[in-house]
Amino acid sequence: MKTKQRFGDLQRMSADQLQDELLSLKKEQFNLRFQRATGQLENTSRVRVVRRDIARIKTLQSRQRAAAQA
Repeated sequence: MKTKQRFGDLQRMSADQLQDELLSLKKEQFNLRFQRATGQLENTSRVRVVRRDIARIKTLQSRQRAAAQA
């Protein structure tokens, strides 16, 4: 249920907002990878959540591009 809510929130965002969100998630992903490498990562499940949110945003962006071309 939570993923549907997150996807719905992302669908309501504009293209610029999606790009900003993608950038912040990629920064967070980098920081999480760095924490894991140094052994400081406490919440390991966050890595998976961030990775899937990045995929959701990229999916929405590709759908928006396809809709704009059609």
